[in-house]
Amino acid sequence: MRTPPLSGGTAGPTALRPLLHTVLDALHTGATHRAGPLPAGGPEAVTAHVTHTLGNPLPDHGTGAEEALTTLTTLITQGAADPADPHCAAHLHCPPLALATAADLAASALNPSMDSWDQAPAASTLETLITRALAAEIYPPTGTHPQAPADALVTTGGTEANQLALLLAREQLGPVRLLIADNAHHSLHRAAWLLGLPDPITLPAPAGTLDPATLDAALTDLPGPHLVAATAGTTDAGLIDPLPEIADICERHHTRLHIDAAYGAPLLFSPTRRHHLTGLHRAHTVTLDLHKLGWQPVAAGLLAVQNPQDATPLTHSADYLNADDDTDAGLPDLLGRSLRTTRRPDILKTAVTLRALGRTGLGTLVDTVCTLADQLADAVQKHPALELYDRPTISTVLFRPTHTTDTQLADIRRHLLHTGQAVLGRAHLDGRLWLKATLLNPHTTPHHLTTLLTTITSTGNPPHPPVEPPAEGTTAP
Repeated sequence: MRTPPLSGGTAGPTALRPLLHTVLDALHTGATHRAGPLPAGGPEAVTAHVTHTLGNPLPDHGTGAEEALTTLTTLITQGAADPADPHCAAHLHCPPLALATAADLAASALNPSMDSWDQAPAASTLETLITRALAAEIYPPTGTHPQAPADALVTTGGTEANQLALLLAREQLGPVRLLIADNAHHSLHRAAWLLGLPDPITLPAPAGTLDPATLDAALTDLPGPHLVAATAGTTDAGLIDPLPEIADICERHHTRLHIDAAYGAPLLFSPTRRHHLTGLHRAHTVTLDLHKLGWQPVAAGLLAVQNPQDATPLTHSADYLNADDDTDAGLPDLLGRSLRTTRRPDILKTAVTLRALGRTGLGTLVDTVCTLADQLADAVQKHPALELYDRPTISTVLFRPTHTTDTQLADIRRHLLHTGQAVLGRAHLDGRLWLKATLLNPHTTPHHLTTLLTTITSTGNPPHPPVEPPAEGTTAP
Protein backbone atom coordinates (compact mmCIF):
# COMPACT_ATOMS: atom_id res chain seq x y z
CA MET A 1 0.00 0.00 0.00
CA ARG A 2 1.32 3.42 -0.94
CA THR A 3 2.09 5.67 2.04
CA PRO A 4 -0.68 8.31 2.32
CA PRO A 5 0.45 11.90 1.70
CA LEU A 6 0.88 14.44 4.51
CA SER A 7 -0.74 17.86 4.86
CA GLY A 8 2.40 19.85 5.62
CA GLY A 9 5.49 20.86 3.68
CA THR A 10 5.54 22.14 0.13
CA ALA A 11 3.76 19.02 -1.14
CA GLY A 12 0.95 19.30 1.43
CA PRO A 13 -1.29 21.73 -0.49
CA THR A 14 -1.10 19.55 -3.60
CA ALA A 15 -2.23 16.54 -1.58
CA LEU A 16 -4.98 18.49 0.18
CA ARG A 17 -6.52 20.20 -2.84
CA PRO A 18 -8.44 17.24 -4.34
CA LEU A 19 -9.44 16.06 -0.87
CA LEU A 20 -10.87 19.48 -0.09
CA HIS A 21 -13.00 19.32 -3.23
CA THR A 22 -14.25 15.94 -2.04
CA VAL A 23 -15.11 17.29 1.41
CA LEU A 24 -16.83 20.39 0.04
CA ASP A 25 -18.94 18.33 -2.32
CA ALA A 26 -19.90 16.00 0.55
CA LEU A 27 -20.82 18.96 2.78
CA HIS A 28 -23.14 20.22 0.08
CA THR A 29 -24.66 16.79 -0.56
CA GLY A 30 -25.25 16.13 3.14
CA ALA A 31 -26.86 19.52 3.75
CA THR A 32 -29.09 19.08 0.70
CA HIS A 33 -30.28 15.66 1.89
CA ARG A 34 -30.95 16.98 5.40
CA ALA A 35 -32.97 19.92 4.03
CA GLY A 36 -33.51 21.52 7.41
CA PRO A 37 -31.91 22.49 10.71
CA LEU A 38 -31.41 18.88 11.87
CA PRO A 39 -32.25 15.36 10.67
CA ALA A 40 -35.78 14.11 11.10
CA GLY A 41 -36.64 10.96 13.01
CA GLY A 42 -35.04 11.55 16.39
CA PRO A 43 -32.19 9.65 18.07
CA GLU A 44 -33.27 6.16 16.98
CA ALA A 45 -33.45 7.05 13.29
CA VAL A 46 -30.14 8.92 13.35
CA THR A 47 -28.38 6.12 15.22
CA ALA A 48 -29.72 3.49 12.83
CA HIS A 49 -28.59 5.48 9.78
CA VAL A 50 -25.11 6.12 11.16
CA THR A 51 -24.66 2.52 12.26
CA HIS A 52 -25.80 1.13 8.91
CA THR A 53 -23.70 3.54 6.84
CA LEU A 54 -20.55 3.11 8.91
CA GLY A 55 -20.62 -0.67 8.96
CA ASN A 56 -17.40 -2.03 10.44
CA PRO A 57 -15.74 0.90 12.26
CA LEU A 58 -12.30 -0.70 11.87
CA PRO A 59 -12.18 -2.74 8.66
CA ASP A 60 -9.25 -4.98 7.79
CA HIS A 61 -8.82 -3.19 4.49
CA GLY A 62 -9.54 0.47 3.93
CA THR A 63 -11.81 1.95 1.27
CA GLY A 64 -9.47 4.76 0.26
CA ALA A 65 -9.44 8.47 0.99
CA GLU A 66 -12.07 9.62 -1.49
CA GLU A 67 -14.70 7.05 -0.49
CA ALA A 68 -14.07 7.49 3.24
CA LEU A 69 -14.25 11.27 3.06
CA THR A 70 -17.33 11.25 0.83
CA THR A 71 -19.26 8.70 2.85
CA LEU A 72 -18.52 9.95 6.36
CA THR A 73 -18.57 13.68 5.64
CA THR A 74 -21.93 13.25 3.91
CA LEU A 75 -23.12 11.13 6.83
CA ILE A 76 -22.19 13.59 9.56
CA THR A 77 -23.48 16.58 7.57
CA GLN A 78 -26.80 14.92 6.81
CA GLY A 79 -27.10 14.11 10.51
CA ALA A 80 -25.94 17.47 11.85
CA ALA A 81 -27.76 20.16 13.78
CA ASP A 82 -26.65 23.03 11.56
CA PRO A 83 -26.35 26.42 13.30
CA ALA A 84 -26.19 28.04 9.85
CA ASP A 85 -29.88 27.18 9.42
CA PRO A 86 -32.05 30.08 10.66
CA HIS A 87 -34.32 27.65 12.52
CA CYS A 88 -31.42 26.14 14.48
CA ALA A 89 -31.36 28.56 17.41
CA ALA A 90 -31.29 26.56 20.62
CA HIS A 91 -27.87 27.12 22.08
CA LEU A 92 -24.90 29.47 22.29
CA HIS A 93 -23.49 27.57 19.34
CA CYS A 94 -22.70 29.89 16.47
CA PRO A 95 -22.39 29.27 12.73
CA PRO A 96 -18.67 29.89 12.16
CA LEU A 97 -17.46 32.34 9.55
CA ALA A 98 -16.10 30.71 6.40
CA LEU A 99 -12.83 32.63 6.72
CA ALA A 100 -12.36 31.43 10.31
CA THR A 101 -13.00 27.84 9.23
CA ALA A 102 -10.48 28.20 6.40
CA ALA A 103 -7.91 29.47 8.90
CA ASP A 104 -8.66 26.49 11.12
CA LEU A 105 -7.84 24.23 8.17
CA ALA A 106 -4.40 25.85 7.97
CA ALA A 107 -3.90 25.25 11.70
CA SER A 108 -4.82 21.59 11.26
CA ALA A 109 -2.58 21.18 8.21
CA LEU A 110 0.47 22.64 9.96
CA ASN A 111 -0.41 21.04 13.32
CA PRO A 112 1.73 23.19 15.63
CA SER A 113 1.64 22.30 19.31
CA MET A 114 1.57 25.30 21.61
CA ASP A 115 3.62 23.80 24.44
CA SER A 116 7.12 24.77 23.30
CA TRP A 117 8.54 27.43 21.00
CA ASP A 118 10.36 24.93 18.79
CA GLN A 119 6.99 23.38 17.86
CA ALA A 120 5.23 26.68 17.12
CA PRO A 121 7.65 29.57 16.51
CA ALA A 122 5.35 32.02 14.71
CA ALA A 123 2.13 30.74 16.30
CA SER A 124 3.45 31.40 19.81
CA THR A 125 4.22 35.03 18.97
CA LEU A 126 0.88 35.43 17.20
CA GLU A 127 -0.92 34.11 20.27
CA THR A 128 0.90 36.56 22.54
CA LEU A 129 0.01 39.54 20.36
CA ILE A 130 -3.64 38.61 19.83
CA THR A 131 -4.37 37.67 23.45
CA ARG A 132 -2.90 40.94 24.67
CA ALA A 133 -4.95 42.89 22.13
CA LEU A 134 -8.16 41.16 23.26
CA ALA A 135 -7.27 41.67 26.92
CA ALA A 136 -6.76 45.37 26.20
CA GLU A 137 -10.38 45.55 24.99
CA ILE A 138 -11.45 44.57 28.49
CA TYR A 139 -8.65 46.30 30.40
CA PRO A 140 -7.70 49.46 28.46
CA PRO A 141 -4.05 50.38 29.18
CA THR A 142 -5.02 53.71 30.74
CA GLY A 143 -6.28 54.98 34.06
CA THR A 144 -5.93 52.27 36.68
CA HIS A 145 -3.89 49.98 34.38
CA PRO A 146 -1.05 52.12 32.99
CA GLN A 147 1.82 49.70 33.59
CA ALA A 148 1.90 45.93 33.00
CA PRO A 149 -0.50 45.20 30.13
CA ALA A 150 -3.31 42.77 30.82
CA ASP A 151 -3.12 39.35 29.21
CA ALA A 152 -5.40 36.50 28.26
CA LEU A 153 -4.98 32.73 28.28
CA VAL A 154 -6.43 30.63 25.47
CA THR A 155 -8.91 27.99 26.67
CA THR A 156 -11.23 25.42 25.17
CA GLY A 157 -14.21 27.55 26.14
CA GLY A 158 -16.06 29.15 29.02
CA THR A 159 -15.93 26.07 31.22
CA GLU A 160 -12.13 25.87 31.20
CA ALA A 161 -11.83 29.65 31.56
CA ASN A 162 -14.08 29.66 34.63
CA GLN A 163 -12.09 26.79 36.12
CA LEU A 164 -8.86 28.73 35.57
CA ALA A 165 -10.37 31.81 37.22
CA LEU A 166 -11.16 29.80 40.35
CA LEU A 167 -7.73 28.18 40.31
CA LEU A 168 -5.95 31.55 40.13
CA ALA A 169 -8.15 32.91 42.93
CA ARG A 170 -7.34 29.90 45.10
CA GLU A 171 -3.62 30.31 44.49
CA GLN A 172 -3.86 34.01 45.41
CA LEU A 173 -6.10 33.72 48.46
CA GLY A 174 -6.18 30.11 49.61
CA PRO A 175 -9.37 28.02 49.82
CA VAL A 176 -11.80 30.72 48.68
CA ARG A 177 -15.55 30.45 49.06
CA LEU A 178 -17.29 31.13 45.75
CA LEU A 179 -20.38 33.34 45.78
CA ILE A 180 -22.63 33.18 42.72
CA ALA A 181 -26.23 33.85 41.82
CA ASP A 182 -28.57 31.09 40.76
CA ASN A 183 -28.28 32.44 37.21
CA ALA A 184 -24.60 31.42 37.06
CA HIS A 185 -23.24 28.88 34.60
CA HIS A 186 -23.05 25.30 35.84
CA SER A 187 -19.31 25.19 35.12
CA LEU A 188 -18.64 27.31 38.22
CA HIS A 189 -20.13 24.63 40.48
CA ARG A 190 -18.08 22.00 38.68
CA ALA A 191 -14.91 24.07 38.95
CA ALA A 192 -15.30 24.41 42.73
CA TRP A 193 -15.75 20.64 42.97
CA LEU A 194 -12.76 19.86 40.76
CA LEU A 195 -10.51 22.20 42.76
CA GLY A 196 -11.58 20.85 46.13
CA LEU A 197 -13.12 24.15 47.17
CA PRO A 198 -16.17 24.49 49.44
CA ASP A 199 -19.56 24.28 47.79
CA PRO A 200 -20.46 27.64 46.23
CA ILE A 201 -22.85 29.90 48.08
CA THR A 202 -25.73 30.47 45.70
CA LEU A 203 -27.59 33.74 46.09
CA PRO A 204 -31.07 34.40 44.69
CA ALA A 205 -31.47 36.28 41.43
CA PRO A 206 -35.05 37.56 41.76
CA ALA A 207 -35.05 39.43 38.45
CA GLY A 208 -32.76 36.96 36.71
CA THR A 209 -29.64 38.84 37.82
CA LEU A 210 -27.52 38.97 40.96
CA ASP A 211 -29.01 41.28 43.58
CA PRO A 212 -26.34 43.69 44.93
CA ALA A 213 -27.99 44.11 48.34
CA THR A 214 -28.08 40.35 48.87
CA LEU A 215 -24.43 40.09 47.83
CA ASP A 216 -23.46 42.90 50.21
CA ALA A 217 -25.19 41.17 53.10
CA ALA A 218 -23.54 37.82 52.31
CA LEU A 219 -20.05 39.32 52.17
CA THR A 220 -20.73 41.12 55.45
CA ASP A 221 -21.93 38.01 57.29
CA LEU A 222 -19.76 35.21 55.88
CA PRO A 223 -16.10 34.64 56.75
CA GLY A 224 -13.68 34.96 53.84
CA PRO A 225 -11.75 34.75 51.69
CA HIS A 226 -14.35 35.05 48.95
CA LEU A 227 -14.53 35.04 45.19
CA VAL A 228 -17.59 36.63 43.62
CA ALA A 229 -18.50 35.43 40.13
CA ALA A 230 -20.92 37.68 38.23
CA THR A 231 -22.37 37.00 34.79
CA ALA A 232 -22.49 39.12 31.64
CA GLY A 233 -24.83 37.12 29.43
CA THR A 234 -26.69 34.34 31.22
CA THR A 235 -27.20 31.05 29.40
CA ASP A 236 -30.96 31.04 29.92
CA ALA A 237 -31.93 34.60 29.01
CA GLY A 238 -28.78 36.52 28.07
CA LEU A 239 -29.10 38.81 31.08
CA ILE A 240 -26.26 40.90 32.47
CA ASP A 241 -25.70 41.34 36.19
CA PRO A 242 -25.40 44.94 37.51
CA LEU A 243 -21.63 44.98 37.08
CA PRO A 244 -20.78 48.47 38.45
CA GLU A 245 -22.73 47.89 41.68
CA ILE A 246 -21.22 44.44 42.12
CA ALA A 247 -17.72 45.83 41.54
CA ASP A 248 -18.35 48.57 44.12
CA ILE A 249 -19.41 46.00 46.71
CA CYS A 250 -16.43 43.73 46.01
CA GLU A 251 -14.07 46.68 46.29
CA ARG A 252 -15.62 47.76 49.58
CA HIS A 253 -15.25 44.24 50.99
CA HIS A 254 -11.76 43.73 49.48
CA THR A 255 -13.14 40.76 47.57
CA ARG A 256 -11.84 39.28 44.34
CA LEU A 257 -14.23 39.51 41.38
CA HIS A 258 -14.56 37.26 38.34
CA ILE A 259 -17.02 37.98 35.55
CA ASP A 260 -18.21 35.21 33.27
CA ALA A 261 -18.74 37.14 30.03
CA ALA A 262 -18.46 34.08 27.81
CA TYR A 263 -21.59 35.20 25.95
CA GLY A 264 -21.63 38.96 26.42
CA ALA A 265 -18.01 40.08 26.01
CA PRO A 266 -18.23 40.73 22.23
CA LEU A 267 -20.69 43.54 22.97
CA LEU A 268 -17.46 45.50 23.49
CA PHE A 269 -17.09 45.61 19.70
CA SER A 270 -20.42 47.43 19.30
CA PRO A 271 -20.32 51.19 19.86
CA THR A 272 -24.06 51.18 20.61
CA ARG A 273 -24.10 48.19 22.98
CA ARG A 274 -20.77 48.21 24.81
CA HIS A 275 -22.35 50.29 27.60
CA HIS A 276 -24.06 47.09 28.78
CA LEU A 277 -20.60 45.98 29.96
CA THR A 278 -19.76 49.07 31.99
CA GLY A 279 -17.72 47.87 34.95
CA LEU A 280 -16.32 44.81 33.21
CA HIS A 281 -12.78 46.16 33.51
CA ARG A 282 -13.01 46.13 37.30
CA ALA A 283 -12.98 42.34 37.48
CA HIS A 284 -9.73 40.54 38.29
CA THR A 285 -10.51 37.94 35.63
CA VAL A 286 -13.01 37.77 32.77
CA THR A 287 -14.17 34.79 30.73
CA LEU A 288 -14.89 35.31 27.03
CA ASP A 289 -15.78 32.73 24.44
CA LEU A 290 -15.60 33.62 20.76
CA HIS A 291 -17.26 30.42 19.58
CA LYS A 292 -20.46 31.99 20.91
CA LEU A 293 -20.96 35.61 19.86
CA GLY A 294 -17.72 35.66 17.88
CA TRP A 295 -18.48 33.29 14.97
CA GLN A 296 -15.42 31.09 15.50
CA PRO A 297 -15.23 27.31 15.09
CA VAL A 298 -14.92 25.48 18.39
CA ALA A 299 -12.76 26.06 20.38
CA ALA A 300 -12.14 29.77 20.96
CA GLY A 301 -12.29 30.55 24.66
CA LEU A 302 -10.11 32.92 26.68
CA LEU A 303 -9.58 34.02 30.24
CA ALA A 304 -8.52 37.67 30.48
CA VAL A 305 -6.36 38.48 33.50
CA GLN A 306 -6.09 42.06 34.73
CA ASN A 307 -2.75 41.42 36.41
CA PRO A 308 -0.58 39.00 34.40
CA GLN A 309 1.30 38.11 37.60
CA ASP A 310 -1.85 36.34 38.80
CA ALA A 311 -1.15 33.65 36.19
CA THR A 312 2.29 32.87 37.66
CA PRO A 313 1.01 29.79 39.54
CA LEU A 314 0.50 28.11 36.16
CA THR A 315 4.28 28.05 35.68
CA HIS A 316 5.46 24.49 35.16
CA SER A 317 8.79 22.93 34.23
CA ALA A 318 9.49 20.01 31.93
CA ASP A 319 13.09 19.78 30.84
CA TYR A 320 12.28 18.54 27.35
CA LEU A 321 9.98 21.52 26.74
CA ASN A 322 11.29 24.50 28.72
CA ALA A 323 14.72 23.70 30.11
CA ASP A 324 16.17 26.52 32.21
CA ASP A 325 19.17 27.03 29.97
CA ASP A 326 16.90 27.27 26.89
CA THR A 327 14.74 29.83 28.65
CA ASP A 328 17.81 31.77 29.79
CA ALA A 329 19.02 31.74 26.17
CA GLY A 330 15.81 33.44 25.04
CA LEU A 331 13.49 30.61 23.96
CA PRO A 332 9.97 31.55 25.17
CA ASP A 333 8.41 29.38 27.89
CA LEU A 334 4.86 28.42 26.85
CA LEU A 335 3.91 25.91 29.53
CA GLY A 336 2.68 28.60 31.90
CA ARG A 337 -0.02 29.75 29.47
CA SER A 338 -2.32 26.79 29.95
CA LEU A 339 -3.11 23.77 32.10
CA ARG A 340 -2.84 21.73 28.92
CA THR A 341 0.40 20.57 27.36
CA THR A 342 -0.39 19.79 23.72
CA ARG A 343 -2.85 22.31 22.34
CA ARG A 344 -3.82 23.61 18.93
CA PRO A 345 -3.01 27.12 17.65
CA ASP A 346 -6.67 28.09 18.07
CA ILE A 347 -5.68 31.74 18.02
CA LEU A 348 -5.01 31.65 14.25
CA LYS A 349 -8.67 31.66 13.22
CA THR A 350 -9.37 34.50 15.64
CA ALA A 351 -6.39 36.48 14.35
CA VAL A 352 -7.62 36.05 10.77
CA THR A 353 -11.12 37.17 11.76
CA LEU A 354 -9.85 40.26 13.59
CA ARG A 355 -7.64 41.21 10.65
CA ALA A 356 -10.31 40.59 8.01
CA LEU A 357 -13.24 42.28 9.76
CA GLY A 358 -11.70 44.62 12.29
CA ARG A 359 -13.55 46.01 15.27
CA THR A 360 -16.12 47.63 12.99
CA GLY A 361 -16.96 44.44 11.13
CA LEU A 362 -17.34 42.42 14.31
CA GLY A 363 -19.44 45.17 15.85
CA THR A 364 -21.74 45.08 12.83
CA LEU A 365 -22.25 41.33 13.23
CA VAL A 366 -23.02 41.78 16.93
CA ASP A 367 -25.51 44.55 16.18
CA THR A 368 -27.13 42.47 13.44
CA VAL A 369 -28.01 39.52 15.67
CA CYS A 370 -29.07 41.75 18.55
CA THR A 371 -31.40 43.60 16.17
CA LEU A 372 -32.79 40.25 15.01
CA ALA A 373 -33.58 39.42 18.62
CA ASP A 374 -35.47 42.69 18.96
CA GLN A 375 -37.38 41.88 15.77
CA LEU A 376 -38.31 38.43 17.05
CA ALA A 377 -39.48 39.92 20.36
CA ASP A 378 -41.61 42.40 18.41
CA ALA A 379 -43.18 39.58 16.40
CA VAL A 380 -43.90 37.54 19.52
CA GLN A 381 -45.54 40.51 21.25
CA LYS A 382 -47.79 41.09 18.24
CA HIS A 383 -48.73 37.42 17.84
CA PRO A 384 -52.11 36.55 19.40
CA ALA A 385 -51.00 33.03 20.33
CA LEU A 386 -47.59 33.77 21.88
CA GLU A 387 -46.30 35.24 25.11
CA LEU A 388 -42.92 37.01 25.50
CA TYR A 389 -40.85 36.58 28.66
CA ASP A 390 -39.07 39.94 28.38
CA ARG A 391 -37.25 42.17 25.94
CA PRO A 392 -33.88 40.68 24.97
CA THR A 393 -30.67 42.05 26.48
CA ILE A 394 -28.33 40.46 23.92
CA SER A 395 -29.64 38.01 21.31
CA THR A 396 -31.68 35.51 23.35
CA VAL A 397 -35.47 35.59 23.24
CA LEU A 398 -37.69 33.56 25.58
CA PHE A 399 -41.33 32.98 24.68
CA ARG A 400 -44.09 30.38 24.81
CA PRO A 401 -47.44 29.64 23.20
CA THR A 402 -50.20 31.01 25.39
CA HIS A 403 -52.55 28.64 27.20
CA THR A 404 -50.08 25.73 27.18
CA THR A 405 -48.80 23.82 30.16
CA ASP A 406 -45.10 23.19 30.72
CA THR A 407 -45.64 19.57 29.71
CA GLN A 408 -47.29 20.61 26.45
CA LEU A 409 -44.49 23.09 25.80
CA ALA A 410 -41.83 20.41 26.27
CA ASP A 411 -43.78 18.15 23.91
CA ILE A 412 -43.90 20.89 21.26
CA ARG A 413 -40.14 21.40 21.48
CA ARG A 414 -39.43 17.66 21.18
CA HIS A 415 -41.85 17.34 18.27
CA LEU A 416 -39.98 20.08 16.40
CA LEU A 417 -36.72 18.25 17.08
CA HIS A 418 -38.09 14.86 16.06
CA THR A 419 -39.52 16.16 12.80
CA GLY A 420 -36.40 18.18 12.03
CA GLN A 421 -38.33 21.45 11.72
CA ALA A 422 -36.60 23.57 14.35
CA VAL A 423 -34.00 23.44 17.12
CA LEU A 424 -35.05 25.57 20.07
CA GLY A 425 -33.75 25.58 23.62
CA ARG A 426 -35.66 25.52 26.88
CA ALA A 427 -35.33 27.57 30.06
CA HIS A 428 -37.08 27.54 33.45
CA LEU A 429 -37.63 31.06 34.71
CA ASP A 430 -40.20 32.51 37.11
CA GLY A 431 -41.53 29.02 37.74
CA ARG A 432 -42.43 28.39 34.11
CA LEU A 433 -40.88 26.68 31.11
CA TRP A 434 -40.03 28.85 28.08
CA LEU A 435 -38.85 28.20 24.56
CA LYS A 436 -35.46 29.79 23.95
CA ALA A 437 -34.27 31.19 20.62
CA THR A 438 -30.61 32.21 20.65
CA LEU A 439 -30.02 34.23 17.50
CA LEU A 440 -26.40 34.02 16.38
CA ASN A 441 -26.85 33.74 12.62
CA PRO A 442 -26.39 37.15 10.96
CA HIS A 443 -27.95 35.83 7.73
CA THR A 444 -31.31 35.21 9.40
CA THR A 445 -34.10 37.44 8.06
CA PRO A 446 -37.41 38.64 9.52
CA HIS A 447 -39.14 36.19 7.16
CA HIS A 448 -37.22 33.30 8.75
CA LEU A 449 -38.38 34.49 12.17
CA THR A 450 -42.01 34.71 11.12
CA THR A 451 -41.87 31.26 9.56
CA LEU A 452 -40.39 29.90 12.77
CA LEU A 453 -43.23 31.34 14.87
CA THR A 454 -45.82 29.96 12.46
CA THR A 455 -44.24 26.51 12.72
CA ILE A 456 -44.35 26.67 16.51
CA THR A 457 -47.93 27.87 16.82
CA SER A 458 -49.21 25.31 14.32
CA THR A 459 -47.56 22.39 16.13
CA GLY A 460 -50.28 20.43 17.88
CA ASN A 461 -52.80 23.23 17.38
CA PRO A 462 -54.90 24.68 14.57
CA PRO A 463 -52.75 26.96 12.42
CA HIS A 464 -52.65 30.61 13.43
CA PRO A 465 -52.35 33.34 10.85
CA PRO A 466 -48.77 34.59 10.72
CA VAL A 467 -48.11 38.18 11.65
CA GLU A 468 -46.48 40.47 9.18
CA PRO A 469 -42.67 40.29 9.51
CA PRO A 470 -40.98 43.41 10.84
CA ALA A 471 -39.23 45.52 8.26
CA GLU A 472 -35.59 44.80 7.58
CA GLY A 473 -33.32 46.78 9.86
CA THR A 474 -36.02 47.92 12.31
CA THR A 475 -35.50 47.54 16.03
CA ALA A 476 -37.75 47.56 19.03
CA PRO A 477 -38.48 50.94 20.56
